[in-house]
Amino acid sequence: MTFNLKSKFLPKGDQLYAINSLLKGIKKSLQYQILSGVPGSGKTFTIANIIKKLGIPTVIITHNKVLSSQLYREMKGFFPSNSIQYFISYYDYYKPEAYLFKSNMYIKKKTRINQTIEQMRLSAIKSIVQRKDTIIVSTVSAIYGIGDPNIFLNIALCLKSKEKINQRKILQKLSKLRYKRSDSLILERGDYRVSGDVIDIFPADHSKMILRIELLGNIIENIFLFDPIKRKKSSSLSEIVIFPKHHFSIPKNILEKSIFNIKKELKIQINKLKFNNQILESERLEERTNFDIEMIQEFGYCLGIENYSRYFTNKNIKSRPSTIFDYFLDKNFLLVIDESHITIPQIKAMYKGELSRKKKLIKYGFRLPSSLDNRPLKFSEFENLMQKTIFVSSTPGLYEKKKNQNLVEQIIRPTGLIDPKIEVRSSITQKINILNEIKKRLKKKEKILITTLTKKKSELLTSYLKENNIKVNYIHSGIKIFDRLKILQNLYLGNIDVLVGINLLREGLDIPTVSLVAIFDADKKGFLRSYSSLIQIIGRASRNLSGKAILYANTMTDSIKEVINEIDRRRNQQISHNIKYDITPKGVKFDKRFFDNFFSLSEKDI
Repeated sequence: MTFNLKSKFLPKGDQLYAINSLLKGIKKSLQYQILSGVPGSGKTFTIANIIKKLGIPTVIITHNKVLSSQLYREMKGFFPSNSIQYFISYYDYYKPEAYLFKSNMYIKKKTRINQTIEQMRLSAIKSIVQRKDTIIVSTVSAIYGIGDPNIFLNIALCLKSKEKINQRKILQKLSKLRYKRSDSLILERGDYRVSGDVIDIFPADHSKMILRIELLGNIIENIFLFDPIKRKKSSSLSEIVIFPKHHFSIPKNILEKSIFNIKKELKIQINKLKFNNQILESERLEERTNFDIEMIQEFGYCLGIENYSRYFTNKNIKSRPSTIFDYFLDKNFLLVIDESHITIPQIKAMYKGELSRKKKLIKYGFRLPSSLDNRPLKFSEFENLMQKTIFVSSTPGLYEKKKNQNLVEQIIRPTGLIDPKIEVRSSITQKINILNEIKKRLKKKEKILITTLTKKKSELLTSYLKENNIKVNYIHSGIKIFDRLKILQNLYLGNIDVLVGINLLREGLDIPTVSLVAIFDADKKGFLRSYSSLIQIIGRASRNLSGKAILYANTMTDSIKEVINEIDRRRNQQISHNIKYDITPKGVKFDKRFFDNFFSLSEKDI
């Protein structure tokens, strides 16, 4: 298997050392390694080179959709001839089912599924099974159950050219895969059309071509790809594999047994609720579950079918759910955890939050106890899957440091860029002071990021700057994802000059035109003013030749002192390297095409 890395650059700075050191660690069977790279040092390029040289499938996990979409685009650029797949939550909007006992309020599950992302998830599964040159870029959605791979793969439809098989059998198989027959000239994904001895199938995954099967009696005469837009045949195929339309597609024999067992559990749970004098709860559970059973019997599917996953798999009650990792049948893959100082805590928190919500639903008759099997992995279960793991972060967390067997620092930037200068100024006049600093940078057409501690403060500061004719926007969790992406796009493209936020790290802000990062109330206690957070946000100015960070504080906290010492250490190393090799620092160029692609994906698919 070959990963063909395409780049006009060769590894430079600390990249070559990092690549060789991490590869040696993997060959020595080290389970946990850290790539501690400063912003702008080319950590993604280092990982791409490791993937190329290692030559095994790779999963890259990060903590939010914006960062994952950026990594997905970068990997597609590095490996244009390989299979780069995108695996994130397919919900544009998700409000989980919940019950609030104190107010006696049931919150119905509300979702809006993004069909494109659902297709990309299926495409990712298909690629893992069929191709070894696969890179999966994922969010923590990777730790959620998606159905048993054995069932999913066993009911797949495999057809070969010149194979003896009658048309009726093919159509029956397609029906079992939840494909729908259509007579329309324009097929939707997951549809098929029959015209005489010709069957057209539009796969449910992310492929753009229709599969055309031509029969001669009971023999498959031809299989080829068909372009639905140009209405022309494309390449011929010797065989094809068509996978189920949904992860939770269930064969009929398992379906009948599953319904029997669901009814059995329902009866036990109703008796238990009645014994506890929960008559209303027992009636509610009976009505809801029987409705789901009727839907499954009629259509083979129901809303929330994942809550009955225990009965659609061959797993024991205490077994962990199947995830995307289980589709790597030989278990040989590289795991890269990007921004691990944030991603690892997020993975740790998933199971407990889900368990608390589900227990209330079960207690008050909204779900069967078996719904607990539909869950994310426990962290201990996730750890068992971490065979070849690289944590990537400029500020690794305590967990990574404890597990680490090989720390690799990537401090020297190929561009020669030096870490931003740091100034500590009084927070008493921070509003007036930052306005003067902004005006200086606007003359040079440079951008500014400002972090505050609360939503209220970010909104008030934004109003103040607008009153002074500054093109500014605030951004925080109260703003919808689509609106946040539009604000970021306006910053990238120069329509605004200043962005004010609380936790700007989560937005993936690596913008070459940002020359100043200002941190208000930098001496306050809390996560957002910890050493890790300060280092990370200061790094947003590291792609600009004039990079600078102003920390507004009245007290020199331990975090601020530690940050200054670390930044000085990095600056001295880069300066010494530049002098030794006669390197003149170069700013990172702004590539508008990249950001156009990045946002066209984000706004459409996320």
